[in-house]
Amino acid sequence: MRTELTNGFGKVYFTTEYDATTQWVYNNWLGYQTYVGVIAGADACLHPLRENACSYLLNDNRQVLGPWDHAVEWIASDWAPRASSQGLTHFAHVVSPETMAAQSAQSMFLGIGGRLHMRMFARLDEAQQWLREAQQHSVTR
Repeated sequence: MRTELTNGFGKVYFTTEYDATTQWVYNNWLGYQTYVGVIAGADACLHPLRENACSYLLNDNRQVLGPWDHAVEWIASDWAPRASSQGLTHFAHVVSPETMAAQSAQSMFLGIGGRLHMRMFARLDEAQQWLREAQQHSVTR
């Protein structure tokens, strides 16, 4: 089931859903991100991860504008430990081509990269391929 979050202007800024075919949760972030919005979106994706016992997250920031460093510390200290404790192991993050958003992504990576298997990608297809390979490795173990 797809969840959409809207901002104060009624515009969708985040969607999340579990894809049963790929067996990962897909987050799509859109536009400028507020601190409150990032918290709401990050928390919203925990539900489909937990509900589907899913270990894989594809976080798509290609359409994000501007920085979101104001939420990086919270992601690293609050969200990542909760996501990890409920079974998230692999986090593929597709970076926005917008410079300020990309810098925020780098800060997030530094904050949580050691807690989860996390990789950053410029292209969606590369992130998807990495998740598929991670899933194949976990099956063969």
